Amino acid sequence: MIKPSIVTIPHFKFYNKQDLLYLTRLRRFETKLGERLLVVNDPEQFEEKLSKTTAKYILFGIPEDIGVKANYGRGGADSAWLPFLTAFLNIQSNDFMTGEEILLLGHFDFGDLQYLIENHARSEEEKIDAYRHAVSQIDGEVEALARQIQTAGKIPIAIGGGHNNAYPLIKGSAKGLLKSGRLPLAQINAINLDAHTDFRPAEGRHSGNGFRYAEEDGYLQKYCVIGAQENYIPQNVWVDFVNNPFLDLVTFEDIFLHEKRHFMQAVAHASNFVDDNWCGIELDLDVVENTLSSAVTPSGVTAANARQYLNFVAMDLKPAYLHICEGASQLSDGRKSDNTGKLIAYLVSDFVKARNSVGGLGRTP
Repeated sequence: MIKPSIVTIPHFKFYNKQDLLYLTRLRRFETKLGERLLVVNDPEQFEEKLSKTTAKYILFGIPEDIGVKANYGRGGADSAWLPFLTAFLNIQSNDFMTGEEILLLGHFDFGDLQYLIENHARSEEEKIDAYRHAVSQIDGEVEALARQIQTAGKIPIAIGGGHNNAYPLIKGSAKGLLKSGRLPLAQINAINLDAHTDFRPAEGRHSGNGFRYAEEDGYLQKYCVIGAQENYIPQNVWVDFVNNPFLDLVTFEDIFLHEKRHFMQAVAHASNFVDDNWCGIELDLDVVENTLSSAVTPSGVTAANARQYLNFVAMDLKPAYLHICEGASQLSDGRKSDNTGKLIAYLVSDFVKARNSVGGLGRTP
């Protein structure tokens, strides 16, 4: 079964083929992705396997809600990985996507950090401080994995988890691209379909300031947000976006209320803003209407819009990574949804199929 990882990423659990088949519903005359996805059989040979695999995409999970709780948010972002995986493994393997272009690596398990905080913090303030300290530890491990994947010339596909993981994905991908000789400077762009900018002040690491930390630390060059809700943009953040030529956003209201741009025009505008460099592709599920997340919204983009966004940017940009985050199958307040995992499975398959349709090339920066 699932084995502990090598020392550099101690909280990572690698999958073998039996782990995949356990969740795959086998049927005669059909082949599912769970039967075709590649795996790392020996974690000790992880780096060698990465460099030799024919897979273009390395898929892994970061099922944690520590970053969300560190941002005073509602827990539950740790619950979407397994429902996603079950839905994804049972997609049909066919000419649209065989599954052999993906290596399913495994998932992080930060349960021990969560346990220590929940059982030893003596006040709410102490708990928040502990969560933020834990996020910094999570940063280090996610960054190390993203860096290793990028150094091997592969594209990470990360399923969260909180949006705090944007920072280590940006940092690790930038470092890996530099190390592999594909960038002269460890700095990339990012595009984000999100109800929030996640550009809050650098007050300690949490899910609301990953892009701020990436920008201040020099790993994020340009950043564009699509669908940010005016009601949730702090004034100081709005001023930053207005005054910084390397930041841009198209609000939800400008698209759907004022109709200054149609949705796909907004996506094209954002893509054009970040198309001069490798780009992290971000999708926060709290932007999708009535999709369970820590900040579920009754008014947002549709699931079809989210799929159109990923399809377009996968073909138009040079992806450094794909990150889908903040979705939940069960929130800490008891609310549940059976649809979140399946939606994420659609989104990942849309991204991979779009890349396949252009030969995995996209636009060259």
